[in-house]
Amino acid sequence: MLQLLHSLSSRIPFPRGLHSIPRSRITSRLKPLVWGSAFAIPTALALQSAIYLDSDTQKDGSDVVADPATSIEFPTTLHIPAKVPTPSYTLIGVGVRTVSFLKIKVYSVGFYADLSNPNLTISRSASPEDKIAHIIGNTSCMLRIIPTRNTSYTHLRDAFVRTLQARQQLGHKLGSLSQEELVSAQAPISKLKTLFPNAPFLKHTPLDIILSPPDSSQPRTLIFRDLGVIQHDWVAHELMSAYFDGEGNSPPLKKMVMQKLEAFGTS
Repeated sequence: MLQLLHSLSSRIPFPRGLHSIPRSRITSRLKPLVWGSAFAIPTALALQSAIYLDSDTQKDGSDVVADPATSIEFPTTLHIPAKVPTPSYTLIGVGVRTVSFLKIKVYSVGFYADLSNPNLTISRSASPEDKIAHIIGNTSCMLRIIPTRNTSYTHLRDAFVRTLQARQQLGHKLGSLSQEELVSAQAPISKLKTLFPNAPFLKHTPLDIILSPPDSSQPRTLIFRDLGVIQHDWVAHELMSAYFDGEGNSPPLKKMVMQKLEAFGTS
C-alpha cells in the first residue's frame, strides 16, 4: 500500500501549469459543524438528519493546487475531524465544470480518495480508466465543488438529478440496469431532490460530497456535507462515476486524474 501511495504522491507530479501555493494562502470558509458519520454509526441512524462535520476541514499538507481555468485552490490532502476515525483524502485532480455552448464556468471540482485503503490492489499496468473505476469501487472518495460565481443549490440539484436519470436510461437500454434496480433507485433520487435548500450557493463556498467505502453490511452512502445523506449502491456509485465516464462532467478533471494515475498501482 505504501508503494501505491508513493507512486501517486511522489512519482507523478501535477501537470505543468498547476502550481503549489503555501498553506498560508488558504482561507477556510467552512463553519464549525457537528459530525454524525455514516462510516461508523448505523446508516439508518445517520439517515435521520443531515450529516455535519465537527469543525473546519483540516488541510493535512502544506500545499494547494489551483484549477488553471479558475484559480480556485484545493488542498492536496484533506482530513475530516470527527468523533470516529475517518481517513485522510488525497487530491488526485481538479478541473472546471462548464455549461452551454458559451462554456460558462460554473464551478471547479476536486477529486479526492482514501488511498490508504488496503482494498486498492490494481496493477500499475491497468488503464487509467480502469484505475479510476477501481478507486471509486473500492475506497472512500470525495468531490469538493466550489462555485466560480453566485448560483443556487437548486441548480446543482437539478444537474445531479438529470445526470442520474440519463444514466438510468442508458443503463436500462444497455441491459446493465434491471427493471427492479431502476425502480429501486427512484426513492433515493427523489430524496436527493429534497436535500438541497432553495438558497444561494455562494461563490467560493465549498460543498463536499463524500462516498463511503464499500461495506458488506449496508449499501454505500453519499454524504452531502451539511445537507444530508443518500443510501443506495447504484445512486452513490453512479453520481461519483459520472465525473469520469465518457468525457465526464468535467473533461479537464478527468484528463488530470488520468494523468495523475498513470504510475499508480502495484508492480
